[in-house]
Amino acid sequence: MRKRDLIILLLALAAAVTVSISVFAASAIETGSWGLSFRQEGLPPIGNAGRDQLARYNAAYIGNTEEKVLYLTFDAGYENGCTAQILDVLKANQVPAAFFLVGNYIEKNPDLVKRMVAEGHTVGNHTMHHYDMSKLSDKASFSKELTDLETLYRDTVGADMPKFYRPPQGIYSEENLKMAQELGYKTVFWSLAYVDWRNDSQPSKEEAFQKLLPRTHNGAVVLLHSTSKTNAEILDDLLTQWENLGYRFGTLEELFV
Repeated sequence: MRKRDLIILLLALAAAVTVSISVFAASAIETGSWGLSFRQEGLPPIGNAGRDQLARYNAAYIGNTEEKVLYLTFDAGYENGCTAQILDVLKANQVPAAFFLVGNYIEKNPDLVKRMVAEGHTVGNHTMHHYDMSKLSDKASFSKELTDLETLYRDTVGADMPKFYRPPQGIYSEENLKMAQELGYKTVFWSLAYVDWRNDSQPSKEEAFQKLLPRTHNGAVVLLHSTSKTNAEILDDLLTQWENLGYRFGTLEELFV
């Protein structure tokens, strides 16, 4: 082989390797906190990881963006006196929701958990202790956080817990997603949320609507905290406004169809 041809071949191989590395890097899911980038009002945001990347591990943060459907979810690390009102509003509007609960919540509020189930809502796994799950690198420790909550739920409700998992604080790793998948779980992130969890600085009704309504989009997985007094107060009006915009409310089962 002539020297010139050899140089061309080596350059081509180097380029191919560079492209392969770039493609691999682009497909990797980095460890960190779930985050969103909103480009334009009414359009879906971009998540830390893409839909196809997450789908490899039965994970999702958004549904069908061609349909005016919302998936309403609540996170609850503890009870703050708001859940009964939230359940009343959901029942009055015939809207299904998912509640991601931790061990402490189920232990201290069994009647509310039973009510969630009796009224057709999904109760998902938010882990037993609300740890940073990305720091649990061995499968046994990761699994125990989910299976212990399953056992508590089964003992409380008398049925198996639905296999939906939300990482505490939205902190995750690719290995976490893989382990959850191996345990039969679907991991649920979100595409619409706002700062509603600070009890000492709750947003006003106007602030809540300003944050939520302009960013509402087709297929949105909505994350609200059931500890928020503002959420309890605005929920009826919020559901009505979403319905007036033409949205319907889907279930997590639909999200993964």
